[in-house]
Amino acid sequence: MTRSLSILALLLTPLVAGGLSYVSPSAARAGPGSDPGEETRGQINGVIKHAETGAPIEFALVVLTCDCFTGSREAMTNARGIYSFGALPAGRYTVRAFAGTGGITKIIELPVGAKFRANFSLDPEPERVVQIVVKAPPVASTAAAAMTISMEEAKQLPVGVRSSRDFTAVVDLSPTASRDVSGITGAETYGEIQERGFTKAAHSSTFSIDVDTASYSNVRRFLRDAARPPADAVRVEELINYFSYDYPAPNTTGAPFSVTTEVADCPWNPKARLLHIGLQGREIPAGKLPPRNLVFLLDVSGSMSSADKLPLLQRAMKLMVSTLTRHDHVSIVVYAGASGVVLPPTSGADQAVIMAALDRLHAGGSTNGGAGIERAYALARERFDPKAINRVILATDGDFNVGDVSQAQLQALIEAERESGVFLSVLGLGTGNLKDQTMEMLADKGNGNYAYIDTIHEARKVLVEQAGATLVTIAKDVKIQVEFDPAQVKSYRLIGYENRALAAKDFDDDHKDAGEIGAGHSVTALYEFVPADPKPDARTKRQRKRDAAQAPQPMAELRLRFKAPDAKHSQLSSFAVVDAGTTLAASSNDFRFSAAVAEFGMLLRDSKHRGRASWAGVTSLAAGALGNDPGHYRHEFLDLVALAQALPKP
Repeated sequence: MTRSLSILALLLTPLVAGGLSYVSPSAARAGPGSDPGEETRGQINGVIKHAETGAPIEFALVVLTCDCFTGSREAMTNARGIYSFGALPAGRYTVRAFAGTGGITKIIELPVGAKFRANFSLDPEPERVVQIVVKAPPVASTAAAAMTISMEEAKQLPVGVRSSRDFTAVVDLSPTASRDVSGITGAETYGEIQERGFTKAAHSSTFSIDVDTASYSNVRRFLRDAARPPADAVRVEELINYFSYDYPAPNTTGAPFSVTTEVADCPWNPKARLLHIGLQGREIPAGKLPPRNLVFLLDVSGSMSSADKLPLLQRAMKLMVSTLTRHDHVSIVVYAGASGVVLPPTSGADQAVIMAALDRLHAGGSTNGGAGIERAYALARERFDPKAINRVILATDGDFNVGDVSQAQLQALIEAERESGVFLSVLGLGTGNLKDQTMEMLADKGNGNYAYIDTIHEARKVLVEQAGATLVTIAKDVKIQVEFDPAQVKSYRLIGYENRALAAKDFDDDHKDAGEIGAGHSVTALYEFVPADPKPDARTKRQRKRDAAQAPQPMAELRLRFKAPDAKHSQLSSFAVVDAGTTLAASSNDFRFSAAVAEFGMLLRDSKHRGRASWAGVTSLAAGALGNDPGHYRHEFLDLVALAQALPKP
């Protein structure tokens, strides 16, 4: 039976409202001048309710397209039925809202800086034709139009060449799907974060890099569920590193990454400035990736039965399987009450066989992850190839019992295997039972990365779009040390990276483990520092003129240590950091956007260092620094800011 829905287009009324390449601060990208309209952007938001009951609809999909940008932006409603799009340039917008088999389209002419509230009433019940007529005063006269299409056609609606949204997956997560969002945190556990305070400049700062992104997608899950994330779930460095930045590629032959620094005003603390440090890993084209020897270690215990766990995981792993070639091999190990091999090493050319094995999985039983990890590593060793990517990919909600293996033995096993060249990456899934601290520890000890999969769109980002960064390590044990000049800097604090702190002596210790950079990965770190108090200037006019003509003195030295993926000894590189007095307005898009994300994280954590931070400030700063955003991830960030701002104050 053909399912159809009527779509009425209408206009709405606006509301009133060492071997490394280095880029110095002077070579940073230009500021807001690259986008003349970034200070006059508007908003479209609203509420989607059930047409009959008036109840808010959660997980309704809203797709936004416009003649003023390429591609599309998508949002899903939270528990209160709210969606929001911010930082919109003027233009003619098409807003499509879908829930179950019902849908409506509205056309909006958005003037410069205007705000529109586009509410929808939908009937998500199947096998039902919906005809909805909404009366509203039009702006700028244009005729309304209506059309009728089937639901299958609606799933195929063009939303722009850059959109990777899987509409079938979104429909599966409609309000008619099963998902329990009561008691969102439930038995979830997070490692305690002791926020770092200011340190006198006489002491250097040393830390390991972190390329994990799990915190950002997990925070997104909370906000879309109209809930404030626990403070310890907000790791600010992971929020910042979720995004790509326009750092230059390494320009030295064989260099694993480039280094960029920039210094400008701190937006939330008028007495401080920010030092922005960016590393950009070398890209490896998809066609030149090494062969992949992968073992999928999948949790199929009873806690994985909900739609946002094993069913989502099966679809996610199929996305990765679809990219495999005859040069790759995949094995599948599952664990619950006991562990077992579901699929022995199989060529990537046999995708149908691999996907059929994934389809046969079902959840049930208790969790014995320790035995599963041992078996997965054994399979990885069977097909170990020193020229290949040898990696175990563990996917779980983190309810990870280790059976007869102690935590200490498990950690020792993972550390020994990483030395043999088999690394471990971790994918977290689900709500209410997430053991975030355990999964972060496993990935850290396994020389891998930790990502949280909240949607099929995120799975595509991690496992397909960023497959090189996820799987191919180009530098390991990467450490950063910054030594500030006390004559120019009074005090400083590193923003985030609390659980990556190292002692100063660890910087030169090649036995001390640190983080890895994958192909194409970027790593960003921010320091907030207070300049030293000015001293009386006893120089003559001639001396001041002479000194002004000379290059400014470095305010800090940046040192990095890293190892090649198969090396035992590290390499050292160092760079001088100069503060040229750049204002916030004149700083690069990357500087301002990363600062906005840091401010966002401090507000979510209710940080004592948030200073003058505000949701309005975050929105304004980020909206003016969107730059080139091919995946629309920076635009999505603005939508999350709007959701966070709408939450009740803690």
